[in-house]
Amino acid sequence: MQIDSIRIVRVGMPLVYPFRTAFGNVELIESTLVRLTSGEKIGWGESACWGMPAYSAECAATQFLISRDFIAPLLLDQWIATGAELQERLNGIKGNYFAKAAFDLAWWDLHANVVQQPLWKILGGKSDTIDAGADFGVMENVQTLIKTINEACNQGYKRVKLKYRPGWDLEMIKQVRDKFPDLPVHIDCNSCYSLQDMDMFKELDNYRLTMIEQPLAHDDLIDHAVLQQELQTPVCLDESIVSAHKARKAIEVGACRWVNIKLGRVGGITNALSVNKVCEERHIPCWVGGMLESAIGSSHNIAFAALPNIQYPSDIFPTSRFYAKDLGCRPIEHEGLSQFRASRLPGIGVTPDEAMIAKWSIEECCFS
Repeated sequence: MQIDSIRIVRVGMPLVYPFRTAFGNVELIESTLVRLTSGEKIGWGESACWGMPAYSAECAATQFLISRDFIAPLLLDQWIATGAELQERLNGIKGNYFAKAAFDLAWWDLHANVVQQPLWKILGGKSDTIDAGADFGVMENVQTLIKTINEACNQGYKRVKLKYRPGWDLEMIKQVRDKFPDLPVHIDCNSCYSLQDMDMFKELDNYRLTMIEQPLAHDDLIDHAVLQQELQTPVCLDESIVSAHKARKAIEVGACRWVNIKLGRVGGITNALSVNKVCEERHIPCWVGGMLESAIGSSHNIAFAALPNIQYPSDIFPTSRFYAKDLGCRPIEHEGLSQFRASRLPGIGVTPDEAMIAKWSIEECCFS
């Protein structure tokens, strides 16, 4: 396909309530949308690295700049037949995974629209029905959290993920486990601990957690391997896995027993497929994480979550959980209890609502 035009839009999407993690509290999700066209066909991608460089070294402002000044000129008017070709053209740009991801996702949606197939089928998905888990940030008090978890259980969610940080840690887990002794629960530390916290991690073994997600530094593998050797609870890596070769090294040194794949973090679907393949070949199961994207990015996540090695309910949420109105023209809604359905239309089956883009746009540029 020849890339005939490129549109890049940076948006700020207000949350209905703050999302609290070890990185801090977020009230607005900044995201970058990319539209690629080839002839009459269109593909959309979305990558949300948020407004501050906390989860990764990128932030929405730098993502837009890199997209506008460096990535778009490399792709405009070029014939790109595969996702691998797109990634090869971007190899000269180090890092900037979220910036690359939006283009890669848009290419896959465009490709699926050209061949008139749903994206999940093209990727090799096993089913269009996706299991999802409930994910809760830091709340005002544990009683509120327990009430919210109970609501999620009544809605049929098969597992719960809890943000975990100093001051919202062992006592919180103890009370949750006392109330829900058999519920699959895991915690997400977002890199805020070190090996000096070994005693605390060993105590967590008593609470039968499904996994401990990204407990140590974002770029670390060795200390995670040391920690995993000391724990019965599986370690899951998130921020540390930015490529297939990092996944291979993590598995070889014994740094994890699970991998969370975020499409933005690894640079798009093309690279996520490689990460998943490395893990599957080494018998490491994966699941799909999200960055509170709109229906555009969430639809890509749903399509990827259909792959066979995605063996844990993924972080996919209905629009109403975080947004009063979705930027996508078709909001994300439950298909059944704790399940979502991948679109049966060509591509991801979602395009942006232009009125919402106009309302939430921070900056925009076009190339043709």
